[in-house]
Amino acid sequence: MSQKRNTHITEEIMKKPSLHQPILFFFFLATLLPLILTVHSQPSPSPSPSPSDDSDFIQRSCNTTLYPDVCVSSLSNFSTYVHNDPALLARAAISVTLSKALELGKYLSNVSTLLEIHEDGVPHPTAAAVFHDCFETLKDAVDEMRDSMKQMRDLVTTGSLESFRFQMSNVQTWLSAALTNEETCTDGFKDVQDEPRKDEVCARVDGVKKLTSNALALVNRCVDNAIH
Repeated sequence: MSQKRNTHITEEIMKKPSLHQPILFFFFLATLLPLILTVHSQPSPSPSPSPSDDSDFIQRSCNTTLYPDVCVSSLSNFSTYVHNDPALLARAAISVTLSKALELGKYLSNVSTLLEIHEDGVPHPTAAAVFHDCFETLKDAVDEMRDSMKQMRDLVTTGSLESFRFQMSNVQTWLSAALTNEETCTDGFKDVQDEPRKDEVCARVDGVKKLTSNALALVNRCVDNAIH
C-alpha cells in the first residue's frame, strides 16, 4: 500500500447512498482505510528479525494460501512491519484487500453513473442494473472488511484462548461474507452483452477475490498457530 493511502482516519460510517451518490460514498469510505504502518501494538524490546527472516516468513505464510504469488507480491512491502507476527501479517493482508476493494468501488460507481445517464446516448438498462448490483454488493464487502480490520486492531491476545478464538471467529465470518459478496458481484454479468467494461470489471473483482481469499487464509493460519 503506497504512502499516499495513509490518510486521516474518520470515525463516521457513511450511510448507504443512492446510485446518484456513489462517488461521495467511496471518497469518505476511503478515509476509513487503517494506517496500518503506524497503528499497531508497541514493538517488542527484543531484537528485530533480519530482513531476510521477515521475507522468508511472508513466503512461508503465503504458501498456505490459494494464490501464493499474489500474496507475496501484495505483502512484500510489509516485511519489516510484520516481524514474523501472524496477526500483523493477517492485518496487513486485510488492509491491502480493503484498499483494492475501495479502488474497485470507485471505478464501479463511475461506470454505474455513466450507464445511468446514457453517456453514449444509448440506454443500457440491463448493464446499468448489473453494475449497480455489483456496486451494492461490493459496498457490503467493504463494510465486512472494515469490521474485520477493526477487530484485528482491537485484538486482545493476552486473555484466554477462548476469547482469542471468539475474536478471530468474527474476522473469519466477516471475511467469508465479503468473499461471498464479491462472488455475487459478477453473477449478473452473464446477462450483459456488448459492454466493453464488463471484462475489466470481472478481472478487477477477481483480483479482489484473490486478495480476500488470501487474507482469510492468513487469518486461519493465525488462529491455527495460536491453538497449536
